[in-house]
Amino acid sequence: VQLVESGGGLVQAGGSLRLSCAASGSTSSITTMRWYRQAPGKQRELVAGITSGGGIIHYTDSVKDRFTISRDNAKNTMFLQMNRMKPEDTAVYYCNIQTLVPPYDYWGQGTQVTVSS
Repeated sequence: VQLVESGGGLVQAGGSLRLSCAASGSTSSITTMRWYRQAPGKQRELVAGITSGGGIIHYTDSVKDRFTISRDNAKNTMFLQMNRMKPEDTAVYYCNIQTLVPPYDYWGQGTQVTVSS
């Protein structure tokens, strides 16, 4: 499975960005999809996760009510709509997917998101 992320960039505080993560290859057994982020000097943290059926399994507290995770299973694509962005949202954002057969975790290359104050 290959993952390609897009949508990162520079935005002013209060603005919005929409990240996409497109999966290709052996995508038939993709289950949970997640967004992580890693800010400079910090550990990678889980931002949001979504099951294959569209159930939201996680939002980290700092993004609740501002970020929305979604997926289009027909296109094997996951999205992260980020609204009312803050400088502390600045990080490299990574998509992560899990497959059932074989059981494996795949990671995207990361996309830089920078929020200016």
